[in-house]
Amino acid sequence: MNVTGHTSRTASIRDVAAAADVSYQTVSRVINGHPSVKQSTRERVLAAIDELGFRRSATAHALASGRSRSVTVLTANITHHGYASILQGIEEAARSASYTMGIGVLESADETAVRAEVQRAADAGGGLIVIAYDPAGVRALQEVPAGIPVVGVVETPARTPDGDRPWVWTDDRVAAYEATRHLLSLGHETVHYVAIPSSTRRTAARTAGWRAALREAGATEPRPVQGTWGPAGGHAAGRKLAADPSVTAILCGNDDLALGVIRALHEAGRAIPGEVSVVGFDDAPHAAYLTPSLTSVRQDFTGLGRAAFGLLHGVVEQSAPVAPHPVSVPELLVRESSGPPRPNA
Repeated sequence: MNVTGHTSRTASIRDVAAAADVSYQTVSRVINGHPSVKQSTRERVLAAIDELGFRRSATAHALASGRSRSVTVLTANITHHGYASILQGIEEAARSASYTMGIGVLESADETAVRAEVQRAADAGGGLIVIAYDPAGVRALQEVPAGIPVVGVVETPARTPDGDRPWVWTDDRVAAYEATRHLLSLGHETVHYVAIPSSTRRTAARTAGWRAALREAGATEPRPVQGTWGPAGGHAAGRKLAADPSVTAILCGNDDLALGVIRALHEAGRAIPGEVSVVGFDDAPHAAYLTPSLTSVRQDFTGLGRAAFGLLHGVVEQSAPVAPHPVSVPELLVRESSGPPRPNA
């Protein structure tokens, strides 16, 4: 508190402008060393800065440079492992670059609701990163106004996107292919699949990779069982699969689904991996500590988030070309939940 009883506050750029009798744009030019300011005006502004104890803020820098050092991430989910890890990677990279980060939650895929959230994010200034793993995210990526710097974190595209689309992804198709081949190599005649929701109505990358491995091996293609994002969806799918004695291998679209599938198999008295092998996806923190420990595909979501911010930073600062690109190929980690089928199983 000061002697008048009022809470003191830090001087703003407008306080400096008023004290020096200039516009705040002139103050911005002075603190950023712009050569177009007269020497007498510069000296007057510098004197006001000293007198008021003004310190340049990120806002002042944005006024001078025309760029806001901030990023807003639009996402439909902040709790699931993949989403949360991407957010972590973006935040780490943004903080290292002295950017602030905000989050806009897409509460539904409704066109009006998505457009309003995108507009709020655009009005905040700075760049946008959209996690487009679901219909709401895909729609948000499509709704971003022209001229707003934006990067999309997307499912593996069916083909390489046009060069003007700054997207990043991990190669889920190859990862699902390798996970399915692993199970087939153990001697399973086929592999059943519990799918996560896709961002579009076309075949998701993980489903495509699973199917490609089965076709290459000449194995029967079971109909995919549609799951949700969480363990409850996996449990419901697992109960159906557990009731079929011909099921000996199950690939799950994420580790939370695998958790539910494992519970359903346990309730049905089917041993893992003695009777049924289970493979997850994403290598969530709990995967290695289940009983049995879960064979899973490790995804570098945190690295994906860092890469998304790196691409956005290049766009905003005009220091790197815009180019869509995969960030990494996920790695299969073989643990206790997968093994050869029992003879005559």
